[in-house]
Amino acid sequence: MIDKIRTYYAEHPLKTILLAGFFFRLLAVIFSKGYGWVDDQFLIIEIAQSWVDGTDYYGWLPDAQGLNSPKGFSFFYVGFHYLLFRFLEFIQITNPQTKMFFVRLLHALWSLLIISGGYKIAQQLDGKQSAKLTGWLLAVLWIFPFLSVRNLVEYVTIPLLITGVWLIIRNKENNGSWQWIWIGILFGLAFNIRYQTLLFTGGVGLVLLYQKKWKGTLLVAAGVLLTIILFQGSIDYLVWHKPFVQLIGYVEYNLHHAHQYLTAPWYFYLTVILGLLIPPVSFYLFTGYFKSWQKTLIIFIPTLLFLLFHSFFPNKQERFILTIIPFIIIGGVIGWRQITQHLDQKQALAKWHKGSWVFFWVLNFILLLPVSTMYSKKARVESMVYLSRYKNLNYFIVEDVNKSVLRQPPLFYLDEWVPFKAVMAYEDMEKFRNSEKGKDPADQPDFVLFLEDANLDKRVTFMSSVFPELEFEVLIQPGFMDKILHWLNPINDNQNIYIYRNKAVYPDKLNDE
Repeated sequence: MIDKIRTYYAEHPLKTILLAGFFFRLLAVIFSKGYGWVDDQFLIIEIAQSWVDGTDYYGWLPDAQGLNSPKGFSFFYVGFHYLLFRFLEFIQITNPQTKMFFVRLLHALWSLLIISGGYKIAQQLDGKQSAKLTGWLLAVLWIFPFLSVRNLVEYVTIPLLITGVWLIIRNKENNGSWQWIWIGILFGLAFNIRYQTLLFTGGVGLVLLYQKKWKGTLLVAAGVLLTIILFQGSIDYLVWHKPFVQLIGYVEYNLHHAHQYLTAPWYFYLTVILGLLIPPVSFYLFTGYFKSWQKTLIIFIPTLLFLLFHSFFPNKQERFILTIIPFIIIGGVIGWRQITQHLDQKQALAKWHKGSWVFFWVLNFILLLPVSTMYSKKARVESMVYLSRYKNLNYFIVEDVNKSVLRQPPLFYLDEWVPFKAVMAYEDMEKFRNSEKGKDPADQPDFVLFLEDANLDKRVTFMSSVFPELEFEVLIQPGFMDKILHWLNPINDNQNIYIYRNKAVYPDKLNDE
């Protein structure tokens, strides 16, 4: 059996790598439920499903009173999910978890283009050995299967960028006019999903100009512009009767609110990249990326431009830099092979080098399986799944007085657009008591969800003084990996959720199904 696998791999290296990459992505499709960040749930899934249900719960669209304003996010990727959810409901698939299974599956298949594109680019630029190592890193790096099934615009755009680059270097001087325009369309589609990819596209344009490919540069720009007009200008005009209002709103918001989010030193993203790629191999790859710049100019300049902009822009979040990590891997492998091609002549260094790669792969595979199967934000998702058993809810309360930033409940899994009230650290509790106490059952919350354990008894006692018939119903716990992430970094707020039922509204607990 082993010999057959080796023979098949020798004859079909890319297919073998793709199969391995798909295997771990399929595990993520099946087991990695939930969501990773706020954006991949609340800026994509929740918006699209609310539109399918005939409501605009988060106020992204114009309303009759003229109160809503453009939120500054592209409709393109959200619109894809809107159409997908409409289709799934048309064929009678309505369960939220089942819908998300298909979402994860489509994204897993889409992400395979990163593996094949990266392999082909490395092979074209440096040969089969670099291609194989690049392919394996893109296929089974510990974080990639998990990211591949998330609705993360920073990651979803990579196949478009990597395919565009591959088409440029595949034919070199032989690209016809329509091929150049198609490359521009791919880059334009990436822009419609994630505006910041224009930095990468701009870097590609600079390289094409440096290489004096004037026609190619103009036609790529035309393809980008055509796609932006079609999917930004025209859609915004249909919705808001003004073209490009979402894009303009996004730029204005980020210019005025750049310091209101996570800020960090300029080298923040360097530490993120070096950590994700696992030291000391991450240092090898980063060194190799700079070493290979002449050979990999078409990806080196766009990647560097993207990295520099994000490094000096105040608002920094780890996911922002994910877009360029595959390109750093491609350039890193090519450059590091140049550096180490004569390393076998120095036995001590060769031994250290081999050992460091063994360490990398051992640690990578220790992380790969649990991360690929991680049920992310399990407590928040399952609390909504639990409440969905009760139909026609009035409203519920999220009691989170230990925090001042709301950890929003994912109502998509509630399968009902129920209003909720958040009671946070800044709440005037006496004012809250006076406004809520003594209400008729029809005006009381159906449930109160207490987030995390701190001072729980005192908090329950207070809330019971407002709603005397509260009764503990169930504890929803985070998943194993959620607990590990919280232990590693408390900023990952993955907490127990204690659900209390208001017996004045629901006298009896539903029987377990």
